[in-house]
Amino acid sequence: MAHVRIKICGVTTPEDARFAAECGADAVGLNFYPKSPRFLTPALASAVVSALPPFTALVGVFVGMPLRQVCAVAYQLGLRGVQTYDDRPPDEDPFPFAHIPAFRVKDAQGLDHVRRFVEAATKLGRPPAAVLIDSYVDGQMGGTGHRAPWELLAGFDPGAPLVLAGGLTPENVAEAVAIVRPWGVDVASGVESAPGRKDPDKVVRFVCNVREAAGRVAPPPPARKSLSLPPAPLE
Repeated sequence: MAHVRIKICGVTTPEDARFAAECGADAVGLNFYPKSPRFLTPALASAVVSALPPFTALVGVFVGMPLRQVCAVAYQLGLRGVQTYDDRPPDEDPFPFAHIPAFRVKDAQGLDHVRRFVEAATKLGRPPAAVLIDSYVDGQMGGTGHRAPWELLAGFDPGAPLVLAGGLTPENVAEAVAIVRPWGVDVASGVESAPGRKDPDKVVRFVCNVREAAGRVAPPPPARKSLSLPPAPLE
């Protein structure tokens, strides 16, 4: 299988960010959602950004923030991508930032909505760089530790590279890669000792297990759009 990109999300300290990069993570996620236990202000995030080596992508996670404000934070910190939980395609162009809309999916209707979102955004000339599929937990936006519906996602083509999130751990990520065959994987709580604190052993095992699993799986069909990057209820 082609290289599966790895995003270690919800990083809150320079040490955790640097360690994730040294372990081979393609991207580090910074959470700017105030209700998250992994929340960082832009001021606190700057120390994390400064700790990263030059070839590790930075992705900001935003909920309920206007895209113009999202892009302002991304510009301030030098982020490569912005992950948002959106009901509708962006009404402004997020360029030069890679836009990764996130979707909490629980059934086939949710997948249909992802397809419609991508089609509508593409018609507007603002196709997503990738889409992130997370588990659906009422009232919570990611980082819940609940597994996404892997079997439902097997063979799913949203029209953009698919990043799998939701309940991934070092113990189950190989199975998830084999079933879903995602372009990338995203983990937060699955590699933590406490919310926002990464467990070094779990991070190492997660990265190694993704790489090994990708090597055992046949290549998926070519994605419709490629990236230089790894890295809401839509009803």
